[in-house]
Amino acid sequence: MSIVNRPMANLARQFQIDNPEKEELQDDLSQFTIQVPIPHDKQWAFINSTAKRKVIKAGRRGGKTVGAAEIAVEQFLKGHRVLYATPTGDQILKFWTEVTIALTELINAGIVKKNETEHSLTLRGTEARIRAKTAWNADTLRGDYADVLILDEFQMMNEDTWAVVGAPMLLDNNGDAIFIFTPPSLHTRSVSKADDPRHASKLYEKAVAEMELAKMEGRKSRWEAFHFTSHDNPHLSKEALTDITLDMTSLAYRQEIMAEDVDSAPGALWQRSEIDADRVVKMPELDLIYVGVDPSASSEGDEAGIVVAGRKGNEYYVFGDYSLQGSPNAWAKEAVAAYTKHLADKIIAEKNNGGEMVSQVIHEVDKDVPVFLTFASRGKETRAQPIATIYEQHRVHHVGTFSKLEDELCLWCPGDKSPNRLDALVWALNELKGNVKAAQKSNHPDNGDGKEGVEVPGELRSRIVNGKLEFKYKPQKRHEYSH
Repeated sequence: MSIVNRPMANLARQFQIDNPEKEELQDDLSQFTIQVPIPHDKQWAFINSTAKRKVIKAGRRGGKTVGAAEIAVEQFLKGHRVLYATPTGDQILKFWTEVTIALTELINAGIVKKNETEHSLTLRGTEARIRAKTAWNADTLRGDYADVLILDEFQMMNEDTWAVVGAPMLLDNNGDAIFIFTPPSLHTRSVSKADDPRHASKLYEKAVAEMELAKMEGRKSRWEAFHFTSHDNPHLSKEALTDITLDMTSLAYRQEIMAEDVDSAPGALWQRSEIDADRVVKMPELDLIYVGVDPSASSEGDEAGIVVAGRKGNEYYVFGDYSLQGSPNAWAKEAVAAYTKHLADKIIAEKNNGGEMVSQVIHEVDKDVPVFLTFASRGKETRAQPIATIYEQHRVHHVGTFSKLEDELCLWCPGDKSPNRLDALVWALNELKGNVKAAQKSNHPDNGDGKEGVEVPGELRSRIVNGKLEFKYKPQKRHEYSH
């Protein structure tokens, strides 16, 4: 059996396939041709690599999935079990199309059995198999096995996909793993299931470090890293690639096309160094706590931003990110749950997107939750600037790490569409910042309107402070929920 290329160019490629387990099958296979595309130079590098762990960082349409399909076909015909996993069914289509076209003659002859429902191919009389499936996390990858595991769009998967399930499934046969990703932009980070949106990039850095160490020690590395851009694929239109720069921000172009890892965007209002410098693990008992909500109108749209922040004097603390993608009822329940969990004083929500629907859907969950609607009449950049300023003044402290929120802060540039966690944070901190003077007035009998600040019946509240459960009677002032 020979393997040649589909006529993408007038070239041909052949390589020797190991004999299958049964001689009679070998006789059958010798009659057929396997058709695969001609790899470009960057694809050749990772297709021919013998490393046990390959990490491929490449731009969109760079050819990484096509190259992975070629590896899958070769390993399948050597009698191996190949499992290809990617986050969504739509992403399976390209890989599945490539492997089925390559094996068309064998499928038609009945030597390879194709199951479209399971996206699986099996080689008659052997345990060889290719299977493509969706996997976001460890649970969705469970129940399978492989000699070669390919994790495509790995940056969108949760880390435990590899650590908890992927790595152990390769132990029996010392199998191979291939990780494929494009550095995550703000959009892909918002739909990623990863706890750390940079986990794929960090794995790439680990592979590079291992290669350098192995070279110094004069040994072969188990890991190999590959990097190429969309421009390295000669089959893409150069004109189209040039035009696309007009439709993308410079940051998105660097990430999606040039496959660059970018931690902070030039021109961003927030800097990681400032957030890291002021990060704390404990916080004092707070004077005021707000839950900021940037709502989404539907379950199919952007995530709803839900961020919890509080104030102690002139210092601010960010200590909860409950953002999610879901229906209005889903994010309203999550916002109310955050309000209840942290004994917040109110929910601050953006009125621009949804209007009175926002408070209505929250009150359908709990009619007693105080909701204040804020309107971004001055533009979100104008609202964000004062908040970035108090970060620069080292007056905002993140209690722990909030990777997705911090990515949004450090990768957003004024003029771009503002992401949801950032907006929710801005709503909460703006109201907390604006209430400093109001809180000071509450210490006096006159609240500024000629009326006394009469206390109304309060409640006994409990709060976890630095790991300890504390109780406090909190009276509610008349001014407290007025604006």
